[in-house]
Amino acid sequence: MKLAVIGAGSTYTPELVSGLSRERERVPLGELVLHDIDEERREVVGGLARRMLHTQGYAGALSLTGDLDRALDGADFVLIQIRVGGQEARLRDETIPVACGCIGQETTGAGGLAKALRTVPVVLDIAERARERAADGAWIVDFTNPVGIVTRALLDQGHRAIGLCNVAIGFQRAIAGSMGVEPERVLVDQVGLNHLTWIRAVYLDGEDVLGDVLAEHMDAVADQSALPAELIRELGAIPSYYLRYFYTEDERLAEMRTEKPRAQEVAEIERELLGMYRDESLTEKPALLERRGGAFYSEAATQLVAALASDSGDAQVVDVRNAGTLAGLADDDVVEVPARMGSGGAKPLEQRPLAPELAGLVQHVAAYERLAAEAAVSGDREIAARAMLANPLVGQWPLSRDLLGEMLEAERS
Repeated sequence: MKLAVIGAGSTYTPELVSGLSRERERVPLGELVLHDIDEERREVVGGLARRMLHTQGYAGALSLTGDLDRALDGADFVLIQIRVGGQEARLRDETIPVACGCIGQETTGAGGLAKALRTVPVVLDIAERARERAADGAWIVDFTNPVGIVTRALLDQGHRAIGLCNVAIGFQRAIAGSMGVEPERVLVDQVGLNHLTWIRAVYLDGEDVLGDVLAEHMDAVADQSALPAELIRELGAIPSYYLRYFYTEDERLAEMRTEKPRAQEVAEIERELLGMYRDESLTEKPALLERRGGAFYSEAATQLVAALASDSGDAQVVDVRNAGTLAGLADDDVVEVPARMGSGGAKPLEQRPLAPELAGLVQHVAAYERLAAEAAVSGDREIAARAMLANPLVGQWPLSRDLLGEMLEAERS
């Protein structure tokens, strides 16, 4: 099997390739190719990855390349984890909306739209090259944000793609830890859209124990959700921490006006990490990586590849077509739900309808995502303007028009 990681200059990559090596029984990896257009990052991150794999006794081939065609040739899996524009673009996504009185975040609100507009065309170009050069039936696994919109665009263009986020595995690990059980025994029934999800059941060995979790482990749940325990009890479901931008919008906006942008924090952490990665004696991920964000992504990605490759039927939360899974959404909407994974893809687990207090927000954001994906693919500014107006974290005219204009101008400069 050949697996290509596109955007391998990410500081996450050493952990990812280490996980793939540990899963060698389920993932018979013969060749791993790390691709990045940034030569320096590719060599630094790839060097650590090579040392980690050597320590683990990996016997397959490892290649580092800036040649996309070389990376994709014959690949069975293509993992895309790119950040178009780097942390500089992220900083714009976070700060321009705040200056206009809106939430500034890289995947949610106005910043998420700006990111989608510049990212989707690049991902689709990579996917088209994969269609031409990768193995027949190759899978594209997308971790590139905004995952829901990017995955929708990939599926709309006929690609064999699945989206992946680390929120569900983060909750799974936190809940399992608070209960003192192995994570493999826990399945979180997380449903909604990417970065707009709620956990409506927690299965421990197949039995729903959400009530016990809320009664006995609320501190861990509230900490992971970054929302008040009272709100979680009122909902009777555990919101993703991205819901804080909706449920506590004014509070978050006030904090954003005074705190250091997350893009600056991440840039500083990455500089320090890359310095560590240059150390030839380093053969394992440093503890600092935990502060980078994206906790457990590498494990989630490894589990997904292993499940698809081995036809295991394992359940995992992924981003796929709705296809009737959640009532009230169109079949072609992309939802984030638990699904059984196998060589044929993801088969979503049956879901009861969303409660009205959840369904309304999901339908609103799904409509925005539809417009955002269309705007990103077509490049049509008028559609982008409608997407900005439809976003519930903007939702006012002429604010939406002016904000879009400022963000597009910043992209050109």
